[in-house]
Amino acid sequence: MTPLETLRSLFDTAIAAAQPELRIPQFLPAPPAGRTVVVGAGKSAAAMARAVEQVWPGPLEGVVVTRYGHGVPTERIQVLEAAHPVPDEKGRAAAEQIWQTVAPLGPEDLVLCLISGGGSALLTLPPEDISLAILADINRQLLRSGADIVAMNTVRKTLSRSSGGRLAAAAYPAQVVSLLISDVPGDNLRAIASGPTVGDTVTAQDTLGILIHYAIDVPPVVLDYLQRDPNPVIAPSDPRLATTTNHLIATPQQSLEAAAAKAQALGYTPLILGSAIEGEAKQVGIVHSGIAHQVVQYGQPITPPCVILSGGETTVTVTGSGGRGGRNGEFLLSLAVALNGLEKVWAIAGDTDGIDGSETNAGAILTPDILQRGGDRDLNAADYLARHDSYSFFAALDALVDTGPTLTNVNDFRAILIEP
Repeated sequence: MTPLETLRSLFDTAIAAAQPELRIPQFLPAPPAGRTVVVGAGKSAAAMARAVEQVWPGPLEGVVVTRYGHGVPTERIQVLEAAHPVPDEKGRAAAEQIWQTVAPLGPEDLVLCLISGGGSALLTLPPEDISLAILADINRQLLRSGADIVAMNTVRKTLSRSSGGRLAAAAYPAQVVSLLISDVPGDNLRAIASGPTVGDTVTAQDTLGILIHYAIDVPPVVLDYLQRDPNPVIAPSDPRLATTTNHLIATPQQSLEAAAAKAQALGYTPLILGSAIEGEAKQVGIVHSGIAHQVVQYGQPITPPCVILSGGETTVTVTGSGGRGGRNGEFLLSLAVALNGLEKVWAIAGDTDGIDGSETNAGAILTPDILQRGGDRDLNAADYLARHDSYSFFAALDALVDTGPTLTNVNDFRAILIEP
């Protein structure tokens, strides 16, 4: 197996380890005396719904919303599609339908809530007097600001009536069992899809602080709302959450461990740096390059043949008009520039949901000669990095990784393979 084939195999292994049909069955409760209703939101929501249908022993109904193109055929659970990462009207309508589905349920009923990354945008219910267009614009600004996922979801959950525990509160007194696939560093349940079934303590003041820090242009109607409602989310101690249980069913760490086992089987010693690495993608690439140089030159902290693995969610602060590409492409292009053609080093970086940023690729692959191949075509990697145009650079060199929607989402996956 070539180094490139090995890297792709590791990425595929990480994705496979987080597939809903593998993870969901072990977390399902016993059927209730009353109705079983499935609701959910996220890039994996449709695949999760199908996995429930395949093993649930009794009657089943419900509705979930996923990103455009991430739907799968289901028999009993309705699948809706909407926009991500910026919410649209179909997402708002889906959130309203989900809300109306759980609101009438009683104490003998069960709600299976299927939550994965992307749910914040897909399950958006604007507060009264705030339009969806305003929330969409705030989302766009945050995506370009360099804010991390926790900061972004703090803003989202205070400005959506379905987040911060409010979906679970709406379903009370029904039993709520929430199954979550983590796409956030540290697997913070409150941050996954802005925690629709998880009590929270964030305040309107927290959101104001984030908006000010990242210089987000906010209309007066939003400021008025935040001043009127200082505690917009559901507190963890709220009695309406007493019938809710949250289960983390798939995590970035589990996928990294699966990839590490695969690397070992292929004859490479794995080193997991961490599953929650954050920061500017460009800087994270430089740090990973430093580790790779140390391995090649000194055999520390691991000796070749080896694979350095990491996960988490970096950020990209867009300057100027910006180019094309996501955080994984930016990381990999920064890594290439910092490695400067270092021999025997290959790498892959990709989003496990199959979409890196707003493009259609999951990520890209780096070869030791990629800067030379770029130079042969008058492509200066440093220039492309400066204008955040990683997609164009890797596309020109046929180095993109295309998986299509993977129907799961456990954040970013990075692997650096070093030959002896």
